[in-house]
Amino acid sequence: MIKITLPDGSIKEFEKGTTPYEVALSISEGLARNVLAAKVNHDVVALNFPLETDAHLRLLTWNDTEGKAVFWHSSAHLLAAAVEQLYPGVKFGIGPNIENGFYYDIDFMDYPISSDDFPKIEAKMMEIAHAHPKFEHKEISKNDARKLFVHKHNEYKVELIEDLEDGEITLYQLGTFTDLCRGPHLYDTANIKAIKLLNTAGAYWRGDEKRKQLTRIYGITFPKKKELEDYLLMLEEAKKRDHRKLGKELELFTFSQAVGAGLPIWLPKGAELRERLEQFLKKVQKKHGYQQIVCPHVGNVELYKTSGHYQKYGVDSFRPITTPQEGEEFFLKPMNCPHHCEVYAIKPRSYRDLPLRFAEFGTVYRYEQSGELHGLTRVRGFTQDDAHIFCTPDQLKGEFCKVIDIILYIFRVLKFENYTAQISLHDPNNQEKYIGSEENWEKAERAIVEAAREKGLQTVTEIGEAAFYGPKLDFMVKDAIGRKWQLGTVQVDYNLPERFNLEYIDANQQKQRPIMIHRAPFGSMERFVAVLLEHTAGNFPLWLTPEQAIILPISDKYMEYAFSLKDELEEHNIRVQIDERSEKAGKKIRDAELKKIPYMLIVGEKEATEQTISLRQHKVGDMGTMKIDDFVGMINEKIKEELT
Repeated sequence: MIKITLPDGSIKEFEKGTTPYEVALSISEGLARNVLAAKVNHDVVALNFPLETDAHLRLLTWNDTEGKAVFWHSSAHLLAAAVEQLYPGVKFGIGPNIENGFYYDIDFMDYPISSDDFPKIEAKMMEIAHAHPKFEHKEISKNDARKLFVHKHNEYKVELIEDLEDGEITLYQLGTFTDLCRGPHLYDTANIKAIKLLNTAGAYWRGDEKRKQLTRIYGITFPKKKELEDYLLMLEEAKKRDHRKLGKELELFTFSQAVGAGLPIWLPKGAELRERLEQFLKKVQKKHGYQQIVCPHVGNVELYKTSGHYQKYGVDSFRPITTPQEGEEFFLKPMNCPHHCEVYAIKPRSYRDLPLRFAEFGTVYRYEQSGELHGLTRVRGFTQDDAHIFCTPDQLKGEFCKVIDIILYIFRVLKFENYTAQISLHDPNNQEKYIGSEENWEKAERAIVEAAREKGLQTVTEIGEAAFYGPKLDFMVKDAIGRKWQLGTVQVDYNLPERFNLEYIDANQQKQRPIMIHRAPFGSMERFVAVLLEHTAGNFPLWLTPEQAIILPISDKYMEYAFSLKDELEEHNIRVQIDERSEKAGKKIRDAELKKIPYMLIVGEKEATEQTISLRQHKVGDMGTMKIDDFVGMINEKIKEELT
């Protein structure tokens, strides 16, 4: 008999060799129908995995992220099985699950393929799924695996096999389709009830632009048709909110091939919006004791070798910059951390100096593959709202709580109300992945867990997801249409202070190593603005929006009053423009609505005579006549409410 501990802490005894499915069946038939996979200790396994020893078991359903991952990974195999039947002889690359759905990279040889073929492929997928074939697992030697895929003339799988060790290679078979895969998968296809292929894209084999370009087919599946319908409605709304579309319409940013792919250019309205975000955070940081610094965009390559970023980001960075001096090389900085360590090291530090909090809106550069670039969310040059806190072990928890306070304040002001905090801890059974003593890890993790608990955060804990240098807390935010984004991260680091030999003198006059906290509430200005654009659909808060009001004279006769009104409002720091075009008032109103300007101030003979405005609010409509002072007061009160 073995003891199985369930998530609620209850312990049940089963015969050795019992499967997770049998455990689910012992609880209820309903659970057994809905369970997709299982998590045994820290590993996700299939439902027919034999439990041989005492273990912690979590049964995974569609409501679990890991459950969806298995569901969608299995769906990628279902796609491949359908394609193989419809297009004999095609060659398969890789087919993983992704955050929403899955894809498969396929060499279609001489077959023409486009989205017009999707209905035919979807129908074949449903035909296979309705037969409920099982996902059959098989272990195979490296030599036999190589022979199998050489026989299939699939050089892509053969290349992948060469990177694997003999004894760790497994196959999965679904009907007549056999794939090289470590799994796990669903037991069968019974739960796959709704299928939609979304789009195709070119994908270079293994991300190498010098290799052959395969066809990547993206898709998504669900256990219920209603969930697919809801998802497709969300996609339609997402198209309307696409930050690339809104950024162009609102004249916030642009890209130029002459400047270079992935290098955003902020237009005047976007630059002002970005500056207001920076000033907003700088004000918050100053209140919390941060010191602003500015570091160069480049650094000697030896700096990044010391920090380890050269080894980590070297292949994803721009090539080193050589100088006329022999052997001298510089690097466009991939991270701000090494520079901040050098700021700490400029002079001896005492425990009385700590904590030290250095903040910088620092621009960093990474050479993302051209196929992975996407608007502002995936770029080659971006500005992080970076800060690094150097503190003693006793200060760690308190500093962590203060960082959480900043992040939660930002979320509250910008109406990110649905979020979860992910606590990423180290795997105690895999110590070689990490640096630092177990004692320090325990202290750091305890500080994070206690800080999250004290702040009342809704959390999920992931074992083994910590960075190699320390645990971290990531904030996963759902936007207005239910999509999940990672915004805000806090990380504890014992590594860089060690690598840079940072020290402070403690109360006993002994040298000690400070702990370093990395934090970025926005993450990067570019990605944050993109997410905020899509979250708000371009309807920014009043304090942030590029134009708070626009004056609409109904004819040229009232232009003089319009300009005097503009001057008066600008004296009260209200951002206002005048529509000087000789257009009818109706068209001016429609255009202002499209530009998402919060308030329209319509002025004609009555308003000019009485020194008033006829006020209209975006998406609300007519608000009647108002005195100018009352309008100013209303704007200031609204902004005060937003920033409270």
